Amino acid sequence: MRLGLVSFVVGLVFSLGLGLSGMTDPGKVLGFLDVLGTWDPSLMFVMMAAIPVYFIFWQVMSKRGRPLFDHVSHVPTRREIDKKLIIGASVFGVGWGVSGICPGPAIAAIGAMSAGGVVFLAGILIGTGIERVLDHKLWVKN
Repeated sequence: MRLGLVSFVVGLVFSLGLGLSGMTDPGKVLGFLDVLGTWDPSLMFVMMAAIPVYFIFWQVMSKRGRPLFDHVSHVPTRREIDKKLIIGASVFGVGWGVSGICPGPAIAAIGAMSAGGVVFLAGILIGTGIERVLDHKLWVKN
Protein backbone atom coordinates (compact mmCIF):
# COMPACT_ATOMS: atom_id res chain seq x y z
CA MET A 1 0.00 0.00 0.00
CA ARG A 2 2.79 2.43 0.93
CA LEU A 3 4.70 1.72 -2.30
CA GLY A 4 1.51 2.30 -4.30
CA LEU A 5 0.92 5.65 -2.58
CA VAL A 6 4.53 6.72 -3.18
CA SER A 7 4.27 5.67 -6.83
CA PHE A 8 1.09 7.71 -7.18
CA VAL A 9 2.68 10.82 -5.63
CA VAL A 10 5.81 10.48 -7.76
CA GLY A 11 3.68 10.06 -10.90
CA LEU A 12 1.68 13.13 -9.90
CA VAL A 13 4.83 15.21 -9.39
CA PHE A 14 6.29 13.96 -12.69
CA SER A 15 3.10 14.79 -14.58
CA LEU A 16 2.86 18.23 -12.98
CA GLY A 17 6.45 18.95 -13.96
CA LEU A 18 5.85 17.88 -17.55
CA GLY A 19 2.69 19.96 -17.76
CA LEU A 20 4.13 23.07 -16.14
CA SER A 21 7.21 22.95 -18.38
CA GLY A 22 5.09 22.55 -21.51
CA MET A 23 6.63 19.19 -22.38
CA THR A 24 3.26 17.51 -22.95
CA ASP A 25 3.03 19.49 -26.20
CA PRO A 26 4.45 17.34 -29.03
CA GLY A 27 5.44 20.53 -30.84
CA LYS A 28 7.94 21.33 -28.07
CA VAL A 29 9.59 17.94 -28.44
CA LEU A 30 9.60 18.11 -32.23
CA GLY A 31 11.06 21.61 -31.96
CA PHE A 32 13.88 20.21 -29.84
CA LEU A 33 14.57 17.48 -32.39
CA ASP A 34 14.61 20.02 -35.26
CA VAL A 35 18.27 21.00 -34.76
CA LEU A 36 18.69 22.12 -38.37
CA GLY A 37 15.49 24.18 -38.43
CA THR A 38 13.74 26.22 -35.78
CA TRP A 39 15.40 24.51 -32.83
CA ASP A 40 13.64 24.88 -29.46
CA PRO A 41 16.07 24.22 -26.57
CA SER A 42 13.38 24.18 -23.84
CA LEU A 43 13.48 20.36 -23.48
CA MET A 44 17.21 20.60 -22.85
CA PHE A 45 16.59 23.09 -20.02
CA VAL A 46 13.96 20.82 -18.48
CA MET A 47 16.46 17.95 -18.53
CA MET A 48 19.25 20.15 -17.15
CA ALA A 49 17.01 21.03 -14.21
CA ALA A 50 15.90 17.41 -13.66
CA ILE A 51 19.33 15.77 -13.75
CA PRO A 52 20.76 17.40 -10.59
CA VAL A 53 17.59 16.57 -8.64
CA TYR A 54 17.77 12.97 -9.82
CA PHE A 55 21.50 12.86 -9.01
CA ILE A 56 20.83 13.78 -5.38
CA PHE A 57 18.20 11.04 -4.98
CA TRP A 58 20.47 8.55 -6.76
CA GLN A 59 23.26 9.28 -4.28
CA VAL A 60 20.92 8.69 -1.33
CA MET A 61 19.68 5.42 -2.84
CA SER A 62 23.20 4.25 -3.66
CA LYS A 63 24.38 4.76 -0.09
CA ARG A 64 21.34 2.89 1.28
CA GLY A 65 21.70 0.07 -1.27
CA ARG A 66 18.00 0.30 -2.10
CA PRO A 67 15.35 2.91 -2.91
CA LEU A 68 13.76 4.94 -0.14
CA PHE A 69 10.36 3.27 -0.44
CA ASP A 70 11.12 -0.25 -1.68
CA HIS A 71 12.96 -3.26 -0.30
CA VAL A 72 15.08 -3.99 -3.38
CA SER A 73 16.83 -1.98 -6.05
CA HIS A 74 15.47 -2.31 -9.57
CA VAL A 75 18.62 -1.00 -11.26
CA PRO A 76 19.45 -3.04 -14.38
CA THR A 77 22.57 -5.13 -14.05
CA ARG A 78 23.16 -5.79 -17.77
CA ARG A 79 25.60 -3.35 -19.32
CA GLU A 80 26.32 -4.81 -22.75
CA ILE A 81 25.17 -3.06 -25.90
CA ASP A 82 23.67 -5.76 -28.07
CA LYS A 83 21.65 -5.99 -31.28
CA LYS A 84 18.38 -6.04 -29.36
CA LEU A 85 19.18 -2.75 -27.59
CA ILE A 86 20.27 -1.03 -30.81
CA ILE A 87 17.17 -2.16 -32.72
CA GLY A 88 14.83 -1.25 -29.87
CA ALA A 89 16.42 2.18 -29.38
CA SER A 90 16.19 2.85 -33.11
CA VAL A 91 12.53 1.88 -33.30
CA PHE A 92 11.80 4.02 -30.22
CA GLY A 93 13.64 6.94 -31.85
CA VAL A 94 11.60 6.63 -35.04
CA GLY A 95 8.35 6.63 -33.06
CA TRP A 96 9.46 9.59 -30.96
CA GLY A 97 10.74 11.54 -33.94
CA VAL A 98 7.64 10.95 -36.07
CA SER A 99 5.12 11.66 -33.33
CA GLY A 100 7.03 14.03 -31.08
CA ILE A 101 5.46 12.19 -28.17
CA CYS A 102 7.51 10.36 -25.56
CA PRO A 103 5.74 7.84 -23.26
CA GLY A 104 5.94 10.06 -20.15
CA PRO A 105 4.28 13.09 -21.77
CA ALA A 106 1.80 10.78 -23.52
CA ILE A 107 0.63 9.44 -20.18
CA ALA A 108 0.38 13.01 -18.88
CA ALA A 109 -1.65 13.88 -22.00
CA ILE A 110 -4.10 11.12 -21.10
CA GLY A 111 -4.63 12.84 -17.76
CA ALA A 112 -5.40 16.03 -19.69
CA MET A 113 -8.06 14.08 -21.61
CA SER A 114 -6.15 14.45 -24.89
CA ALA A 115 -7.44 12.21 -27.67
CA GLY A 116 -3.89 11.98 -29.04
CA GLY A 117 -2.67 10.71 -25.69
CA VAL A 118 -5.32 7.99 -25.57
CA VAL A 119 -4.50 6.87 -29.13
CA PHE A 120 -0.79 6.91 -28.28
CA LEU A 121 -1.42 4.76 -25.19
CA ALA A 122 -3.35 2.26 -27.33
CA GLY A 123 -0.33 2.15 -29.65
CA ILE A 124 2.01 1.57 -26.72
CA LEU A 125 -0.13 -1.32 -25.47
CA ILE A 126 -0.36 -2.92 -28.92
CA GLY A 127 3.37 -2.35 -29.56
CA THR A 128 4.25 -3.92 -26.23
CA GLY A 129 2.17 -6.98 -27.12
CA ILE A 130 3.87 -7.26 -30.52
CA GLU A 131 7.28 -6.88 -28.88
CA ARG A 132 6.57 -9.71 -26.46
CA VAL A 133 5.68 -12.03 -29.34
CA LEU A 134 8.70 -10.93 -31.42
CA ASP A 135 10.99 -11.10 -28.40
CA HIS A 136 10.11 -14.71 -27.85
CA LYS A 137 10.41 -15.64 -31.54
CA LEU A 138 13.57 -13.66 -32.40
CA TRP A 139 15.73 -13.71 -29.30
CA VAL A 140 14.85 -16.78 -27.24
CA LYS A 141 17.00 -19.71 -28.25
CA ASN A 142 15.27 -23.08 -28.17
